[in-house]
Amino acid sequence: MKSKSLAQVTDFDLKLLRIFKTVSECGSFSAAESLLGITRSAISLNMSDLEKRLGMRLCQRGRAGFSLTDEGREILRHSDSMMAAVENFRQQVNQMHKQLRGEFNIGIINNLVTQPQMKITHALDSLRANGPEIRINISMMTAAEIERGLMDGRLHVGALPLTSPVSGLEYRHLYGEKSKLYCSSNHPLFLAEHEPDDEELLQYDAIAPSFRMTAEAIGMHQMLHCTATASDREGIAFLILTGRFMGFLPDHYAAQWVEKSLMRPVAPEKMQFSSNIGIATRNGRRANAILEKFLQSLDL
Repeated sequence: MKSKSLAQVTDFDLKLLRIFKTVSECGSFSAAESLLGITRSAISLNMSDLEKRLGMRLCQRGRAGFSLTDEGREILRHSDSMMAAVENFRQQVNQMHKQLRGEFNIGIINNLVTQPQMKITHALDSLRANGPEIRINISMMTAAEIERGLMDGRLHVGALPLTSPVSGLEYRHLYGEKSKLYCSSNHPLFLAEHEPDDEELLQYDAIAPSFRMTAEAIGMHQMLHCTATASDREGIAFLILTGRFMGFLPDHYAAQWVEKSLMRPVAPEKMQFSSNIGIATRNGRRANAILEKFLQSLDL
């Protein structure tokens, strides 16, 4: 590729470098699709644009797989330094202003909006009230995606279930939630007047989450005949509402269907478990006035 000088670094260049960093960490275009939220073809076009801008080949891709060139490794190292410098500059400017301003990136697992305490909602309201120029960016993600986003600096904070902690992150308890086993109004157990025993429960299909669970939740699912999986709680709700499956949902999330008599808990005294939702941040993070204000609003 013909070498050329880079006249200036634009916002577009920063976007392309962030895409390049994510692809490099994932090891392939296909693996980076879900994290970036764009297709492989779009990733390929962005990578080509970056290589043209820089005038050098950054990676090899094809049947042999994905690999960085020597130039690609150098560009990745320099871009990491530049991103850190940009973030540090923005945070230093924030510290100079009474009025908070800048971007605040938060990752949240889905279906927390129905949690009655609404701690995150109230904290975001307080944050916006104290800093009308703050740009709040919410991403709905799996727990694993949130943890990766915190580690690579794309996220400032995440809200996720407290299951198995990741080294390098700090977790703080936010609130607890209780989950029960639910079936829909089309399920044979919906109108049952008796409480099914363990043997009867095994006669019906159930849903196993594909996300991480606590030991207590795993034990509950081992008592069921799980023939389907779901990557999140909304997927579990979809399958329950078919009338073909039973599945565990947080009570606050299932309440919208229970109130309409579209769902009911099954053996609620026995088939239930408690879990904790927490806030995660990266250890050793740079001072960030916006993040600290958000955590204060959560009383953490």
